[in-house]
Amino acid sequence: MPAFPCCPCFDRPFSASGRNCRYCMPPEGVVKQNHGDMLSLEELAEIAEAAVRVGVKKIRLTGGEPLVRRGIVELCRRLRAIPRLEELCLTTNGALLPQLAAPLREAGVDRLNISLDTLQPDRFAEMTRLGRLSDTLAGIEAAEAAGFHNLKLDTVLIGGFNDDEIEDFVNLTREHPWEVRFIELMPMGPCAEWDKGCFLPDDTVLQKIPALQQIEPCGVARRYRLPGAAGTVGLISPVHHDFCAQCRRIRVTADGKLKGCLHSAEELPLRGLHGPELKDAIRQGILHKPERHHLAERRSDTPRNMNQIGG
Repeated sequence: MPAFPCCPCFDRPFSASGRNCRYCMPPEGVVKQNHGDMLSLEELAEIAEAAVRVGVKKIRLTGGEPLVRRGIVELCRRLRAIPRLEELCLTTNGALLPQLAAPLREAGVDRLNISLDTLQPDRFAEMTRLGRLSDTLAGIEAAEAAGFHNLKLDTVLIGGFNDDEIEDFVNLTREHPWEVRFIELMPMGPCAEWDKGCFLPDDTVLQKIPALQQIEPCGVARRYRLPGAAGTVGLISPVHHDFCAQCRRIRVTADGKLKGCLHSAEELPLRGLHGPELKDAIRQGILHKPERHHLAERRSDTPRNMNQIGG
């Protein structure tokens, strides 16, 4: 599955919809790039079609924040029209979903992941530097009203910030058919120098909520359910439970580089390639995915921040 950061918020570094989460972006904001340095909608669609032709079945649009990309609904419509594409997903902070949830659904987006790291408004504003929790909650409501069911809420687990909210997040699954996914904080970008106490193993969730019962996994997520709950809990452990052997994801950055691993410094340029040459490059990127990362020993090798790669 390729993840396409179709807009890493290069052109709107301090927009309310393109939040500046502290673990993704430096405090001074991101460096602005010329629009010409970013893949056009046509180039994104061409790369996506080539990826599907070599066997990719699922595409996820990420960011930064993909909903600030001009033409995002049209891009989704183009991608959904690709023959043999089985699933089109999108990861968002949710702030623009009140306006865009229905158009995205109409354009063919199958599923949404919504980033939500805290349920407390003051903490939300602190972590995002300018975001409002109410905007994301309104986005969740709009997504469900538009027909997006079984939402996934992505929560980065951070010691000393939101680990005292684990029970609150898990309790959301009692009444809602959502999957709350706790994701380990990774030592990359601005947070690589944070105190070691911030980097919790997501087994912390199981220690705090022993009632969780394990169910079938989904991709790289170990999954659990509270007895009688409508939703599920997912644990994604890139640091403490190496799942590289199960990872089938590649990433294409907004400036046209294929990354076989989120944490690798290796990037394969795709921009300017077409036809068989483009398909061969994508195939080589898949075949040469690194065997593993080294997060347990050192920080991520990638020179990019998370907002430039996509989650």
